[in-house]
Amino acid sequence: MLVWLVALYLLVSIGIGLFAATRVHNTKDFAVAGRHLPLPVVIATVFATWFGAEAVFGVSATFVKEGLGGVVADPFGASLCLIIAGFFFTAFLYKLNIITLGDYYRMRYNRTVEVLTTICIVISYLGWVAAQVKALGLVFHVVTDGAISQNWGMVLGIAIVLTYTTFGGMLSVAILDFVQMLMIMVGLLFIGWIVADKIGGVAPVIAHASQAGKLDFFPPPDAMQWLAFIGTGMTMMLGSVPQQDVFQRITSAKSGKVAIWGSIIGAITYFCFAFIPMFIAYSATLIDPNLFGAILENDSQMVLPTLVLSEHVPLLAQALFFGAVLSAIMSTASATLLAPSVSFSENILRDFFPHMTDHGVLRAMRISLFVFALCVLAFALLSGASIFQMVENAYKITLVGAFVPLFAGAFWKRASTQGALFAIGGGIASWLLIEILIGEASAVPPQLIGFCCSLAGMILGSLLPQWVGRPTPHEDVHAALHHRAASETHHIAGHDRL
Repeated sequence: MLVWLVALYLLVSIGIGLFAATRVHNTKDFAVAGRHLPLPVVIATVFATWFGAEAVFGVSATFVKEGLGGVVADPFGASLCLIIAGFFFTAFLYKLNIITLGDYYRMRYNRTVEVLTTICIVISYLGWVAAQVKALGLVFHVVTDGAISQNWGMVLGIAIVLTYTTFGGMLSVAILDFVQMLMIMVGLLFIGWIVADKIGGVAPVIAHASQAGKLDFFPPPDAMQWLAFIGTGMTMMLGSVPQQDVFQRITSAKSGKVAIWGSIIGAITYFCFAFIPMFIAYSATLIDPNLFGAILENDSQMVLPTLVLSEHVPLLAQALFFGAVLSAIMSTASATLLAPSVSFSENILRDFFPHMTDHGVLRAMRISLFVFALCVLAFALLSGASIFQMVENAYKITLVGAFVPLFAGAFWKRASTQGALFAIGGGIASWLLIEILIGEASAVPPQLIGFCCSLAGMILGSLLPQWVGRPTPHEDVHAALHHRAASETHHIAGHDRL
């Protein structure tokens, strides 16, 4: 019965996504949903940015083992990222009417910077989307009681997500995010209520977690531990800002006001709901300490699904939970498959075929989506990293290679093309060097060193005599971007309304 209920939910989701695809007529509809999304849908799609595999399985398992200090990246860093990105994208980029972040890098600096940052962004999605695919495989394996292996579950999961995302793009993603957010909220709250009733309420769980030291957020007064704490938080908080999926979700809003309020409310909603899987997973260790203690040692990601499938949870609650989990993962996976495909087509492929029509670009985006999905599936099948590790590692490359050029270009008038190239090269080279030669033995997190080198590269490269490119006058960037956006969207203006 559980399998049939989950299968029915998946069929309904695919149907909704394919129905939304009938409204996609051009690249703007496909990439940013025509920029006509109302506030409730923007809130839902921003919320779904992070509420995926790592929030349900990864963060909850990490909290049970390490406490709040272990989840500084997510939900704390992730929520702050959405607020920072919301203010930044709305105040500076929304009004420019561009489709990708790469468009900004190109106009503010040059083609080389656009390509390098786009490559960083695309690579970062490998680990992020692979984490969602891995979680889909886990869910199908658990729900079918092992009839579908985790590997075949990954194949099935990515095929489902690919079906509606390929046709509907961001519009299908946004509409499904709204439907799936409701499922997530209902399912997790219902499970949380059942679990709380089993152990006498919420207060005993909080009291037990506090006594066990799980609610200690800040590290002890040790320099090395504080550096690790800061590096972990910064990776998600800042490294996630120059991400195409975050940009697409926020700038799909119908106005700047809707975009900023959607990002703030979505971030707050995510932060609050991220604690529900933590509560449920920790409650499991109190309901049956022996069983879940053993699971925690062997595979902590199985704590939550094992609890839900136990005799403590009725069938309806099981169906709601796995429906909610699939909602969360599919919402995240669909948008994060779409984002790198749009960036690659718009900022790398398009220049090789300058005479492509808008429909030609749309076709290229769909083909790129399919190819990237195959790469992600291969990575998920071959990687031995946990879901949380995949997500946490995904944004190191954008932290060291893309964040500084993005923000310096917006807020520092003297930021130049040479400075951006120094920032990208210095940040990535230093980070990779530390990761390869020292790795986890490094006293300072490699990505934190890379970020500092990127910042230093931007400052030095912009202040030194300009040998590479010419400094782009800050005040000219807005005019250039507006001119490009107007020329690109003029011929598809008739399709802008849904």
